Amino acid sequence: MNANAFRQLYDYHFAENRNLWDWFIASMPQEQFTQQLAYSHGSVRNQTVHLMRVDDAWFGDLLGAETPESLDPEDSQDRAVIRAYGDAVEQKMRGYLTNLRDDMLFLKPFTAGEDKDLVLWQVLIHVVNHGTDHRAQLLRQLNDLGNKTPPQDFIFYVYDHP
Repeated sequence: MNANAFRQLYDYHFAENRNLWDWFIASMPQEQFTQQLAYSHGSVRNQTVHLMRVDDAWFGDLLGAETPESLDPEDSQDRAVIRAYGDAVEQKMRGYLTNLRDDMLFLKPFTAGEDKDLVLWQVLIHVVNHGTDHRAQLLRQLNDLGNKTPPQDFIFYVYDHP
């Protein structure tokens, strides 16, 4: 386990998030984007914003920043605002990952609360795993809305990015 492996895992995470946005979400009709669905966080918009907000919260905590003012999906109908928020979150995460060192992976980044016993590598895996879970939910939602959706397997990313 090393920092470069985590950087590759996060490159996959960012690429899959961007693919869903570029291939489906950016161009879908507004009524489908905001349509309430009886699954997970509801609409495609809400699901997308949830994924961004959780990434933002975890990495904000890792950076020791105050809990960021999160985007409320119900207040934003504008995909440009959502995309800008997602881009800012990704840049924050990439900044953290750029400075990640092997020796940091076994440190406990939090000193109190329910997360105090977590080790950094566990947090980093959790965030990617959470993203995979919610992308799978988004793929199901997009499929239910009539889209032919691709797989999101990590191994396919590795094949394409040796």
